[in-house]
Amino acid sequence: MKYTKLGNSDLNVSRICMGCMGFGDAQHGQHTWTIDEEHSREIIKRGLELGVNFFDTAIAYQSGTSEQYLGRALKDFAKRDDVVVATKFLPRTPEEIEEGISGQQHIERMLNQSLSNLGMDHVDLYIYHMWDYETPIYEIMDGLNRMVEAGKTRYIGISNCFAWQLAKANALAEKEGFAKFVSIQGHYNLIFREEEREMVPYCREENIALTPYSSLAGGKLSKRPGETSKRQQEDEYAHFKYDATAQQDDAVIRRVMEIADRHEVSMTEVALAWLISKVTSPVVGATKLPHIEGAAKAVDLVLSPEETAYLEEPYVPHRLVGVMAQNTKAAAKEDHVWSTGDQKIK
Repeated sequence: MKYTKLGNSDLNVSRICMGCMGFGDAQHGQHTWTIDEEHSREIIKRGLELGVNFFDTAIAYQSGTSEQYLGRALKDFAKRDDVVVATKFLPRTPEEIEEGISGQQHIERMLNQSLSNLGMDHVDLYIYHMWDYETPIYEIMDGLNRMVEAGKTRYIGISNCFAWQLAKANALAEKEGFAKFVSIQGHYNLIFREEEREMVPYCREENIALTPYSSLAGGKLSKRPGETSKRQQEDEYAHFKYDATAQQDDAVIRRVMEIADRHEVSMTEVALAWLISKVTSPVVGATKLPHIEGAAKAVDLVLSPEETAYLEEPYVPHRLVGVMAQNTKAAAKEDHVWSTGDQKIK
């Protein structure tokens, strides 16, 4: 395994981050394909053996059971100081807004619950899971800074946002003396490269770590024609993201398969090797031992410039999907949330 700094932080992270969305009670949450605690523990333990020290979960994953499984496994298999743990929080609920719960109060509630689920007194990276258009950005940045000052998280990150939003948030943080976002977790892989327009160059300029999710496009970049999995069959969100562009994406996928055959490695290794060359540490989900083993091997695979160009050449622009498509509509309607002048609270 190889390691690198996570952006403008002192965290040393493995070049593969284990994504834990596939861990959790399948009876409690939005996904039917998640795996139970026994099998989750096997994968976490194997990841640690392979040198993975970076783990990403969220309070939203299977009603907090992903956090619980991860916390118990790490307690049994690793020293706390040897691992980097990230979790994410959701926006305020309509009920919280109605009750007058501030962004600061919401963040503290969310993090306290996550720490309880994980069985930890702090996380290393606390991630703003998706932009909250109903909460002033000052409240978010102030609330996150309070958690850093309280020692409940060492650093903060963000997911599912536009480059201008990240820039605006960090500019406010710098002005107010708050902690700044050190990482961005966006949607980025060989068949969805829209982050390259603005987010990737901005983060390179500012040394903000790129830790993309959906690294294998819900398994599409790791499967040959005719191959499938329980997740691919039942993950409705992945179908929503990729089914509409299946024909244009097929040209890229076939080139991944071709280069995998040339190197006598898996498609997973090729797709991830390409992404690792572009980012800090891709988030890679695993529901079987070979998934994390293949991801770890990808760290050592070096593609030639010609192979990289060959993989990239068939790509065509994609429409934004999922959370980011929703963000586009919300940003157009909710321009009032950017006012920060009178949002400070004690």
